[in-house]
Amino acid sequence: MKTIKIYQVDAFTDEIFRGNPAAVCPLDKWLSNNLLQKIAAENFLPETAFFVRNVDSSNNESYDIKWFTPEIEMDLCGHATLASAHVLFNHLHLNTNRIIFNSNSGKLIVEKQSHLIILNFPSRMPIEVELPEVILNGIGRKPMKTLKSRDYILIYENEDIIRNIRPNEQILNEINLDPGGIIVTAKANENNDQIDFVSRFFTPQSSIFEDPVTGSAHCSLIPYWSEQLQKTTMIALQISKRIGKIFCENLTDRVLISGTCQTYLEGQIYINGE
Repeated sequence: MKTIKIYQVDAFTDEIFRGNPAAVCPLDKWLSNNLLQKIAAENFLPETAFFVRNVDSSNNESYDIKWFTPEIEMDLCGHATLASAHVLFNHLHLNTNRIIFNSNSGKLIVEKQSHLIILNFPSRMPIEVELPEVILNGIGRKPMKTLKSRDYILIYENEDIIRNIRPNEQILNEINLDPGGIIVTAKANENNDQIDFVSRFFTPQSSIFEDPVTGSAHCSLIPYWSEQLQKTTMIALQISKRIGKIFCENLTDRVLISGTCQTYLEGQIYINGE
């Protein structure tokens, strides 16, 4: 029988039961993708991250990382990377404030500064596109404009619209956007002087239709809102039921996505016959 350590972490929050939950599984060596997918499906969380320690010939340490939803492997995931760094810093007692993750989206640098964990991710500036009719019908409200990078990004007039959107999951499930989704976003209300912009994220044909907090979506939201608001540092709020706060900085070709985490559980996975 094989045992695998597992941590469940709420990311982009300083309160338990908020933010976005992720499972984190440190591995001694890679298991088959088929088994990793089964574990993620069994966990049934928005994402499960797996990582393996890597030491090169010059004795430089890094970690190879993969992310899985209950259905598919993802190209990039913010909240599960934040959770993985939290586990390394706080549970595996990594003796450094800087981590290098090697991923299918390239090298990802993570740093710890005071109470914040900072993700250095690629910038994905979206471009304006036509809105597919099925998305318009599924979201139920026409945006001011539609953009796209990995995800479709629908821009609306104000925060109240974002809060009140009630998408039709059945209609949106007619399309498959793997590995992307649909972002609805707007500038924060003027009376909310601590937040710059808000968003929500929907994934058609996914077991978890509305993602609680989507770090990777901010690879596109940060450069867009930085240009619109003429600011390089911003604070974003993802206004799902669980609520998540993201500290943002635009570096032109890279973005800094920062937040805090809370550990919910620590345990063991038992694997038979693999």
